[in-house]
Amino acid sequence: MDLSIYTLSVTVFLLVFSLWIVGFLRKFRNNGAYPPLVGTMLSHVMNFERLHDYHTEQAERCKTFRVMYPTFSYVFTTDPINVEHILKTNFTNYVKGISNHEIMRDLLGDGIFNVDGDKWRQQRKLAGLEFSTKVFMDFSGVVFSSIAVKLASIFKEAAEEKKCVEMQDLFMRSSFDAICKVVFGVDINSLSSTKSRAGPETSFAEAFDVANAMMFHRYVGSFWKVKKVFNIGSEAILRKNIKIVDDFLYKVIEIRRQEVVSAEKENVKPDILSRYITLSDKESSETFSDKYLRDFILNFMMAARDTTALTLSWFLYMLCKHPQVQEKIVKEISSVIEDTESTDIGTFAHCLTHEVLDKMHYLHASLSETLRLYPAVPVDGKYVVKDDILPDGFKVNKGDFVSYVPYAMGRMAFLWGNDAKEFKPERWIENGVFHPQSPFKFTAFQAGPRICIGRDFAYLQMKIIAAVLLRFYKFEMVKPKEIRYRTMLTLHMDEDGLNLSVSPRL
Repeated sequence: MDLSIYTLSVTVFLLVFSLWIVGFLRKFRNNGAYPPLVGTMLSHVMNFERLHDYHTEQAERCKTFRVMYPTFSYVFTTDPINVEHILKTNFTNYVKGISNHEIMRDLLGDGIFNVDGDKWRQQRKLAGLEFSTKVFMDFSGVVFSSIAVKLASIFKEAAEEKKCVEMQDLFMRSSFDAICKVVFGVDINSLSSTKSRAGPETSFAEAFDVANAMMFHRYVGSFWKVKKVFNIGSEAILRKNIKIVDDFLYKVIEIRRQEVVSAEKENVKPDILSRYITLSDKESSETFSDKYLRDFILNFMMAARDTTALTLSWFLYMLCKHPQVQEKIVKEISSVIEDTESTDIGTFAHCLTHEVLDKMHYLHASLSETLRLYPAVPVDGKYVVKDDILPDGFKVNKGDFVSYVPYAMGRMAFLWGNDAKEFKPERWIENGVFHPQSPFKFTAFQAGPRICIGRDFAYLQMKIIAAVLLRFYKFEMVKPKEIRYRTMLTLHMDEDGLNLSVSPRL
């Protein structure tokens, strides 16, 4: 009986929606000024599990296209001239928007990745200055080297016991450890956590992951506001875990404030939280309130962890599918660092200075090629503030969402050639040197005023970990197969992850 009622309800909804579509289509009939209509909300629903491939297929037909929703349109573009217009030329007309801020506010608050206007500009200016300092990059390098050594010890044990390793989970945990140490100076140590281990650090790590996942429910669920009012379902889970996150972070902020007050200026810890608290002596107390610092920490953690962890996962997947690339990277590493077979992992990791890593052009190219095909953020949308005309001549309306599509752009023949869907690091190399592409073509780190301030930070982490692991270990897939993504805000691998066998290289 329940099934019959459900089926009837769905049928009625589809009928009403179809009639509405007919009326809506009449509005745009024979009007070539609007991007071609390729589908409706139902197209997204039916293709949800392969959403990014669906967008790629549509982009191969038309560089800019439209998917219609009941009260607005999603406009997608893969054309770099449009991307530059959205992210730079007419930057103020394409914003995060109120609805996105409302969805993410409980977790990200008023942090840099969840706001527009003056709030964004103030945070961007300060973060840009802090993240470019030598002190920050040197401290980050030390942390990443330590994480790489820990990962290598895990692979050593796996190789000795002939166990396979699920790489995505391992990289997610290692990246989380690194970010927490760099940003607020705490050793979460989730790499060594076990079921029997408990403590505030473990509870924080678990709560952050759960809260992150529950946030995605708000994007695909229609009644999250009702559930929030009544504190039920996913919203009850979200509220519980955000409280755990907040309790932990506010305690850390309190401790760091006490340390900064009692320490001499030159003895302040190098983590970003301590440096921000030190700067607060020069700013208003409101700007650097506990809430401000809490929002900053969570925004940076959200942005930084997935970028590096997921890219390293897809990177190793590509190297397993293209073993000749894996060996070419190892050869480059050996040519840059003249070590011996007796060199231990810690000593090798210590050698990976900025100057040394800058010489590893093919490694940098291989990571960039991974990001081209498997960007951590596969689609990024902006809210349209006012009616506008894109450089390709298509109109967008106030209230629409305009998205550039890094996943599809990386597969466009008109941008990368007929071999666009092939993994080919050589496309980034000219005369033996890495050659960057326009950020409006290679959009993995955004572009324009909002270009990722952590781009160099991310490359540093990925290059150190990749160099250490590939120098000492060889990776192969346990069972050769095509790895699929999960449709989420970031490009996670499917539920099975990436299971690899590990063997010593020497």
